[in-house]
Amino acid sequence: MIVRIFKIIFSAVLLLLFLYFIQSYVIPKLEEEDEKDRGLVIKVYDGDTYQVQINGRIEKVRALGIDTPERYESDKLFMDRERTGSDINTIMKLGELSSSYAESLLTNREVILVKDYRSDDRDSHGRLLRFIYLDDGTFVNMKIIEDGYATAYRRIRNSKTDEFIRAENSARENRRGLWGELEGKKVLELQK
Repeated sequence: MIVRIFKIIFSAVLLLLFLYFIQSYVIPKLEEEDEKDRGLVIKVYDGDTYQVQINGRIEKVRALGIDTPERYESDKLFMDRERTGSDINTIMKLGELSSSYAESLLTNREVILVKDYRSDDRDSHGRLLRFIYLDDGTFVNMKIIEDGYATAYRRIRNSKTDEFIRAENSARENRRGLWGELEGKKVLELQK
C-alpha cells in the first residue's frame, strides 16, 4: 500500500515538473521563434521608430524596450520638457543625434524583426513592437543603448528590460553617445 502511494506521488511530482518545464522554457521559446519577420528599413523617423518594408507591405516599427529623445515636435516632446525641465531645442538636438545614429545603423539595411512573447504586438499608435537584429547578429535595440543613444524603456517591461537597464548604466558610466560631453545631456539623465 505504501509503495503504491509513493508511486502515485512520485508520478504526480514528475508530471508537474514536466509541465513546469514545458510552460517555462519550451512554449516561450517556440513563441519567440515563430514570431520573426525579415524586412528592409526604408526610413528612420527617429532613434526608436522606423519604416520597414515586410513582405511587400510597409509597417511602422518601434524598437521595443528603448526610448530616445524626440526629433520633431510631438506630445511626447512636450511631456519630456515638463518631466526634465529641459528646453525643447535641447531635446530636439539630442533627438537629432540619436536619429542620425539610427540612420547610420539601419537605413537601407535588411533586418530581422522578433516579437517579444511578453509584450504586445503593437503599441497605442499602431506601430509593431519588435526586437531588431541585423543579418550579422547585431541586436540593434541593445546596440543603440550600449552606444549611448537611447535609454531603457521602463514604463512597460519586456523580456530584455533588465539587460537594457544594465547596458544603459554602462553607457552612462562610460559617457558614451549622448551621455558624453554634449550640451543638454541633462535631458537623458532625467529620463531615467
